[in-house]
Amino acid sequence: MSQSERLVLATRYRLVSEIGQGANGTVWRGHDELLDRAVAIKELRLPEDLSEDDRVVFYRRTLREARAPAQLRTHSIVEVYDVVIEQGRPWIVMEMIEAPSLEQLIERSGPLPPDRVAHIGRALLDALNTAHKAGIVHRDLKPSNVLLDGDRVVLTDFGLAFSSGSASLTKTGHFMGSPAYVAPEVAAGEKATPRSDLWSLGATLYAALEGRPPFERENVMATLSALANESTPSPQNAGALAPVITGLLEKNPTRRLSHARAVDRLERALAGPRSGRRPPTPRYRLMAVIALIGATVASCGIGATALIVGMMRESPGPSPTATSSSPAGTAQAAAPPGAESATLVVRARTDACKIFVSVPGDAITVLSDETLHKGDARRYDQPRLNAVVYDASACDVWVNGEQKPAGAPGERKNYTLNKG
Repeated sequence: MSQSERLVLATRYRLVSEIGQGANGTVWRGHDELLDRAVAIKELRLPEDLSEDDRVVFYRRTLREARAPAQLRTHSIVEVYDVVIEQGRPWIVMEMIEAPSLEQLIERSGPLPPDRVAHIGRALLDALNTAHKAGIVHRDLKPSNVLLDGDRVVLTDFGLAFSSGSASLTKTGHFMGSPAYVAPEVAAGEKATPRSDLWSLGATLYAALEGRPPFERENVMATLSALANESTPSPQNAGALAPVITGLLEKNPTRRLSHARAVDRLERALAGPRSGRRPPTPRYRLMAVIALIGATVASCGIGATALIVGMMRESPGPSPTATSSSPAGTAQAAAPPGAESATLVVRARTDACKIFVSVPGDAITVLSDETLHKGDARRYDQPRLNAVVYDASACDVWVNGEQKPAGAPGERKNYTLNKG
């Protein structure tokens, strides 16, 4: 066991084993002896040749790295618990997330399907929205800083983040960030903004779809040259996500997709194409056949009216004015336990039941962004909710104890709920 692995920080955080190393330090699996829980501990190493002034700057940036996500209490941003100075260097104590990064998933499995990338993009947009509303720009969004814990997508590593209320700690002439994912204006020396993070998001989603970022070349200088001089390549595997990716990768930041427009385009892609004209129901097709037969019979001199009436009595079909809370041929679904007192309950009728549920406010809190398996149910008791059901035929929905009518296949339904 190494000396570091025997170390206990602040008399409570025990280092257990090394998880990985990066350019500026090591991440450890740790254990909080006081609260008896697993933690991740980031050890930041100072370069040997730093002057005393540079060390002060380094410490300040470390505290900023901890403070940035600590302000942003949301499901999609890693939670920071503590900062400890031990052995002359800082250590950041964070929640332990036993999950691969998006970079590891791409390396292991290759390009991801568009629906998985859309889910990742939607969660990262929520994370960025929370950060940007707090005046924080991440500046280093890339696949290695995105963890995938089942349906949870977590943005990590705010080491280069800065707050609009704090002074810059980056020295002039030092390039900061990852060249393959940095926005063109930042690479050219301009100040990073929320729109810069949106470019990095576009490059990250592009890499997830294509297996590599759009301007990656054999070295840093070649990458920056391509970023400055070449047109943005069109993604080949994006499908319905293409307008989102190309809009985020607009080189002119004033023409780049805003957060709101990116969310809108992404949700359009998730909802799928819509038809302006619904196909006729079996009843209407039957009536069309009857009319055709009636016209034929009349031309032959036979009593068409009697024949048509007889056929309608034989197979009347549902009344045009009748309503049903479930598709034809099925009974109304039995309510899950507790549905009568909940604000919202969703249960999957099929494996295509995809939902997005959030609590509105100054910073939106996402409760669910997932596809349920058949029979799975989710219950929400919050008094105010916004919910999207992407295929209304695939889900049974109860609002304030009342089951809502099912919709057509592929139909998206939105619910704005206020429980009195």
